[in-house]
Amino acid sequence: MWRELCSSSGDLPELVAGIDEVGRGALFGPVVAAAVILPASALPILIAADVKDSKKLSISRRTKLARQICELATDWTIGCASTTEIDQLNILQATLLAMRRSVLKLRVLPMLCLVDGNQPIRDLSLPQETIIKGDERSLSIAAASIVAKVWRDDLVIRLASKYPLYNLEQNKGYGSQKHLIALQEYGPSRLHRKSFRPCQP
Repeated sequence: MWRELCSSSGDLPELVAGIDEVGRGALFGPVVAAAVILPASALPILIAADVKDSKKLSISRRTKLARQICELATDWTIGCASTTEIDQLNILQATLLAMRRSVLKLRVLPMLCLVDGNQPIRDLSLPQETIIKGDERSLSIAAASIVAKVWRDDLVIRLASKYPLYNLEQNKGYGSQKHLIALQEYGPSRLHRKSFRPCQP
C-alpha cells in the first residue's frame, strides 16, 4: 500500500515532496535527483496509470508517465551533482547533495520530504522522513524516480554524440560490457567518474 494512502489518520500533511535519485551506480555523468509534490487529486490517476519504481518500467512507459506526472504535479524539480563533485565528495554525499538541490529549487515549500533510502538529506531545514525501498512504498517517491530517470537518460543521450566511443545511447553511462571495453581501450572522458574503479588506469 502506498504511504500516501495509509495516512487516513491525518499523519501525512498535504504538501509532501517525494525525493529520489538515479545514476548512483553509473560510471559516466552526474547523479540526478528529482523532487515531486503531488496533489491529492493526482494520486488515484497515477495509481490507475500503474506508477511504480522507474527500473520496472519500459522506456516508452516511463517517458509517458514522466510527462503525465509533470503535468499533474503541484511542483517538480531536478537537482544534480557533477562528476567532479562525485569524485571529490564520494557518491553517497554527492547523491544527498543532488537531493538537497532538488528540494531547494521547489517553488512550493513542502511540509514534509519523503526521501528514498535510509540517509536523511544533510543541512535541510524541512521535516523529512527516510523510507527504505521508498519507490515501492511511496507514490511521490516513485513519481520522483520516474522523472529523474527520464531526465537523466535524456541528458546522457544528448551527451553521447560528444563521446561516441562509449556506447552511451545504449548503456546510459552504466558499466555495460561495451562501455567497460571502451574504457580499457580509450580511457575515461572528462565526464567519467575517476574515483570509480573501472574508470581508473
